[in-house]
Amino acid sequence: MKNLIRVAAATFLLGLATVLAAADAAGKWVAEMPGRDGNTMKQTYDLKVDGSTLTGTVSGGRGGETPIQNGKVDGNNISFEVTRSRGGDSFTMKYTGTIDGDTLKLAWTGPNGQARETTAKRVN
Repeated sequence: MKNLIRVAAATFLLGLATVLAAADAAGKWVAEMPGRDGNTMKQTYDLKVDGSTLTGTVSGGRGGETPIQNGKVDGNNISFEVTRSRGGDSFTMKYTGTIDGDTLKLAWTGPNGQARETTAKRVN
């Protein structure tokens, strides 16, 4: 019986730690990325967390504000997808990222298969 209580307590604490770590993803994050012609463009990630589910929007550049789909949080790791349209064609970009305090390192694959990376900072 004591072992069962210990296992239940450890499971609860592990679950609580995961939820608390996931809460760190919530907020507004801004990354400055090189754009065309050497201009810098800002990309804003407005993230919301509910348990292990990540929602929110990505905005900036020519894409406007786009909702996040299939978002997940697992400790300090996040993943999500963004579907955009350009020239009558739609494409999905898949993002993965790691949060370390107020820094979010993101990697994603664009419509042409090109992998990109950026670092965003928390702004609120």
